Amino acid sequence: MAEAVRGELLGPIRVLRGGRELPLGPPRQRAVLAVLLLREGRPITFDALVDAVWGEDVPGGVRNLVQKYVSGIRRALGEDVGPRWTGSGYVLTGVAIDDLAERRALLARAVAARNAGDPDHAEELAARAEALWRGEFAEGLDGPLLAAERRRWAEKRLLVLEARLESLVERGRYHECVHELMRQVAVHPLRERLVWLLMLALYRSGRSADALVTYEETRRRMARELGCDPGPELRELHQRMLRQDPSLSAELTPGRDAGHSPGLLPGSALAS
Repeated sequence: MAEAVRGELLGPIRVLRGGRELPLGPPRQRAVLAVLLLREGRPITFDALVDAVWGEDVPGGVRNLVQKYVSGIRRALGEDVGPRWTGSGYVLTGVAIDDLAERRALLARAVAARNAGDPDHAEELAARAEALWRGEFAEGLDGPLLAAERRRWAEKRLLVLEARLESLVERGRYHECVHELMRQVAVHPLRERLVWLLMLALYRSGRSADALVTYEETRRRMARELGCDPGPELRELHQRMLRQDPSLSAELTPGRDAGHSPGLLPGSALAS
């Protein structure tokens, strides 16, 4: 019976065969493998592969380099797994991005649980999906395509985190999420949705002064770094806090009136 081969990109690239991590060669060879994995069984032309890995900084003898790296990937993965040339380009067979597939499945189950009225189970499933991350997407590998994918997946990961924190705020679990929101706002100080949620969690947990300070710090930073004021939702929340709007304690999260479906996991966080 053939040993199971597992590919992972939610962190530094890994391929495991029978549970044993395979040596994948030098960084550029691993970058070629990562690009092939991202094609998910679809062929990629030689020129597209070069563009994805090197961009405009194409070295001399790149055709020989690609052939060398492809051969190295075949040796690393084994005879029955690896890239092969077809009439339309290179195709990687026998290995897929399994951790990404598991993440998608867990988040889809989380959405189903949320829609079935079981937010606790939805949160558990979303937390399991988050635990699959071992670092940044394809961490440490260079190339235009991988850099773009790394930025894209960082945003998608943050969307899921925001939705999870929003769900906790909606359900009155303010003390559980205040410290995580503080940490995330420190990392992403100009991300208004995180600031909104932090202000609301602070206000509802009896820390209205801290909520107002959070707004003022954000306003000053945006003026200094972006030359603008906070957006209308953040400004409105601030004004309602100043006048101690009694309905604020019962309201849920931003975007509901704009057609956003509040709660765990927006659809954009599930799309690949």
